[in-house]
Amino acid sequence: MPTGTHPPLQRGASQPLAGQLAERYAQRIRERLLLPGARLPSVRDCARQHGVSPHTVVAAYDQLQAAGLLEARRQRGFFVRESRPANARAAARPPAPMPRQAPMDATALIRGMFEADAARSPGLGTLPADWLDPTLLQSALRRLNAADALAVQVSYGEPNGDIHLRAALARRLDDLGIHANPAQILTTNGATHALDLIIRTQLQPGDAVLVDDPGWAIIFARLTQAGIRLLPVPRSSQGAQGPDLDVLAALAAQHAPRAYLTVSVLHNPTGHSLNLATAHQLLRLADEHDFFIVEDDSYGFLAPEHLPRLAALDGLRRVTYVSGFSKVLTPAWRVGYLAAAPERLAALTDTKLLDGLTSSPVLERAVALCLEQGRLRRHAQRLRERLATARQRIATLATKQGFAWAAPPDGLFGWLDVGVDTERLAQPLLDAGWLIAPGALFSATRRPGSLMRINMATSQDPAFWRALRAAVDDIRSPMTPP
Repeated sequence: MPTGTHPPLQRGASQPLAGQLAERYAQRIRERLLLPGARLPSVRDCARQHGVSPHTVVAAYDQLQAAGLLEARRQRGFFVRESRPANARAAARPPAPMPRQAPMDATALIRGMFEADAARSPGLGTLPADWLDPTLLQSALRRLNAADALAVQVSYGEPNGDIHLRAALARRLDDLGIHANPAQILTTNGATHALDLIIRTQLQPGDAVLVDDPGWAIIFARLTQAGIRLLPVPRSSQGAQGPDLDVLAALAAQHAPRAYLTVSVLHNPTGHSLNLATAHQLLRLADEHDFFIVEDDSYGFLAPEHLPRLAALDGLRRVTYVSGFSKVLTPAWRVGYLAAAPERLAALTDTKLLDGLTSSPVLERAVALCLEQGRLRRHAQRLRERLATARQRIATLATKQGFAWAAPPDGLFGWLDVGVDTERLAQPLLDAGWLIAPGALFSATRRPGSLMRINMATSQDPAFWRALRAAVDDIRSPMTPP
């Protein structure tokens, strides 16, 4: 009999079982419930889930491959293929040269972020909309319209960004112990844009760069597209200590990296934050091996201000600091920034001008008002308190279902160990209506494992934890005979 939530295939129908199964998956692919790069269940798992023989599953997967919907990867399994051109003219053109592929499917991760229903997305990377404060944004825009909105709206703005925002950011950074004057700050179209400017300005194809592993999939993809060699540095399994410094030192000695890109506070996906001793040792290694550090503090508003920042300890000498507001204000306002030494900032500003002239002066002035009025600080404090309550609730739910954390969760994320390959969980949970973030998505080498990212704001429904427990048990159980 089929297991889980799959409706049974119709035995004795005019269409063979293999054809029914193939059509079921083809429909999911056409409706984009299965995105390019998604892995289908193994033959054995699929046979058990649908109550059919492995031979039937193999025949169904063969039909999907023949239709161009699936591809088989040696010793990995079956994956949804990228869609082909829809019209004959496009199909007749010679295929454009493919860019170097990232070591994981970052595109599918981005699409999932845009298409997800937050209420049923335990793997989401952002706060759900109902946790944000639309009145804060509306108030800032109204106040802007009553002030010097016309001057802001009819100009390109300043290359470095709105001076009111840069002054407010200098005060914000001073609260974190990072001493930077407004001339050392460059505004961007979100933190991702800031990271992209750094990659394009300060790195060259063939450079080696240290990255967190696990880490942010989009960075892996961008670096790989730029021809950068990734040097994965594992996060320490011993509590919230950050990167494994022994591995980092060995990689630095062997490969002479140009840079290290890291998240030091509320790391995505583990929730780790650097302690002071680790931060000092990391800066010492950067001096010893002559690499610069990019510190991504995108989740900094969700963390206590006293947590150490590398940029504060380093004085923006080797460290370039990056942050933004989409995680705490709204993803619709693409406002980010970086702070750097003056000798680095000039070249970064030139790249920004060539990339898109300037960033939005209207949104930047509105964000400045949110900071100047103190309302953003109060909003962030409410979010921290609400997340603390959510973490307590989720800790209870996870423990009740027998799951453990790889490290104590903090901020928005927890790094959960479920005891089975989490990529194998993704499809059955999606069939049950839950979008998760398997650990392989955050691995620079696409390494499978038993870890997955949990969003504390979107994982509070006990039904999800029951579904997760059932899916794990289903994978562990012996195959049901056909």
